[in-house]
Amino acid sequence: GSEAAAEQVQEEEVEDRLKEHVDNLLDKSAKTRQAALQSLRLAFSSKTLSEFLLERRLTLTDCLEKCLKKGKGEEQALAGTVLTLLCLQIGSGPEGEEVFRSLKPLLVSVLTDSTASTGTRQSCATALGMCCYIAAADLK
Repeated sequence: GSEAAAEQVQEEEVEDRLKEHVDNLLDKSAKTRQAALQSLRLAFSSKTLSEFLLERRLTLTDCLEKCLKKGKGEEQALAGTVLTLLCLQIGSGPEGEEVFRSLKPLLVSVLTDSTASTGTRQSCATALGMCCYIAAADLK
């Protein structure tokens, strides 16, 4: 019993930290947003969080959209990477499709923006390709 309780507490702590990182994506400071994106990238690539992410996919999509639109360079590149990991976590199905559909035009826009850095464009190209592969509806 106590092992399960300890695991539950640990799970809640992880979720609280993730919620904090998601909140920090809306911070005025670019440094804070970048740190939040780096933390989310690490979390999404090291632990399965699909249930947590499914519940917060709309919030996360909005935050990533803002980072891609308003951010510069490193922030945009990180947002693309986090989006790729988000799609991997959520998987195929209506939820993943919804995330992809809402951010696809923005990814294409950043990708074709000749003033965006190579790293940013590369990250958006990867996000576009991976999310399309995972979450795009079967187009017949």
